[in-house]
Parts: sequence; C-alpha cells; structure tokens
Amino acid sequence: MSYQKRTASLATVAALAGSAVWGAAPVARAEVVDVNYACKTPIGDKSAVSPIDIKGVKSGSGYKITMSWQKGVSSSPVELGKGAMNPSATVKLGGADSGTLAVTGSANQAAIPADTPIKISDLSGTYTPKKTGKVTFTAGVLTIKALGTTTTCTPTNNPGASLTLDVTAASGGGSGGAPQSGGTGSGGDSGAELPQTGPEDSAVALGTLGGTVLLAGAAGALWLTRRNQTARAHR
Repeated sequence: MSYQKRTASLATVAALAGSAVWGAAPVARAEVVDVNYACKTPIGDKSAVSPIDIKGVKSGSGYKITMSWQKGVSSSPVELGKGAMNPSATVKLGGADSGTLAVTGSANQAAIPADTPIKISDLSGTYTPKKTGKVTFTAGVLTIKALGTTTTCTPTNNPGASLTLDVTAASGGGSGGAPQSGGTGSGGDSGAELPQTGPEDSAVALGTLGGTVLLAGAAGALWLTRRNQTARAHR
C-alpha cells in the first residue's frame, strides 16, 4: 500500500472513531404524559385529565426541573381574583434515585372565572443528583390553595415518566438501581424539541476524546509521510 493510501486510511479511521465517541454521548428523554387526576375539593370530588410535560435544564451541579400542565384541572364555583390561587406539586423520582422533588410557582396572574378549569402555571424546583445513573421524573400530587381552601389532586392512572435524565452524583455518590425508561402518553421529544438536559460535562469530555483520536491519526499520517520522504532521500 502506498503512503498516500495509508495516510487516507488513517485519517478516515480517526474521523470515524471521533464520530463514534461523540455519538455515544448520553441524552435526555422527554415525553408528554396524560395524567388522570382525582381531586378532593371543598365542594366535592372532581376529576380531570391533563398532559404533563417535565423538562430539565443543567444548572450548576444540579438541574432546574420545570413541570407544565397543558390543560386546566379542577375548577372553582366562584371567580378567583388575580393572585388568589397558589399551586405546588411533587415530582416522583425513580430509576437510579428515589423520593420526591417539590416544585412551586407563582400565583395566578389573571382572574379565573367561576366554573372554569384552572390552568396551572409552570412549577419548578432544583434537583441535585444523589446517585449516578438514569433518573426518571413522574408527575406526583398537585396541591391548589385558594381563598383559604386546599384542593389536592392525585394521579390515579399510574402515569409513566415525563422525563428521564442520565445524571452524575454531585458529591460522587455511587451507582443507583436499574434504570427505568419513560412511560405512556405521546412519544417522541415533546413537540420535536429535546430539553436542554443531560450531563453536558460528560458530552464535552467525550467530544474532547474524539478530537484526541483524530489528532493522533493525523500525527500518525505525518510520521508515515516523513518516513517515506527519508527513505527516498537515502536511495
């Protein structure tokens, strides 16, 4: 094989190796999941179904988790004036981690007419990984406080996870249990937009490794070229 062909082969192998390493970088998985809520209200029991979207954005050593409702839940027999309704919720952790994450948000920014499904504002909280591995985030209990009353809405259909993150423990914790994947609802990436999630530092490190492989291939090609030129000079 001529030195030109050897050079081309090495460069191709190095480029493919770099691409393969970069492609192995973990990503987040998000799904919009229908959640069937059973609500205990001051005026009796009610039910509602709302698609739930959960996103995660890397923030320091943790993630900002945001929970969104695409439809209103419950209702009030009287108008709720601006700022009269305060929502909060829990997000269940699964997979490598366990427990719940509290998410909160602002009061209603506009009046809510009587007998109208209450649209919940986006709720958020900060999640700091305690385990390394895949962690799932699933809609938990929704609490609505308004006019001195409390309404509690609990999922009854055992909804699947709305978000799965591949995380690394902030304090160097060990690996968790077996990973669990996202559940029901419309599949895909929630509106064709993947959340800005996942271990960015790991992705950068993997990309750097790919670049190192590429540089090593180029160095090998240069060495072969110089060796061939030296051999020609001694003929």
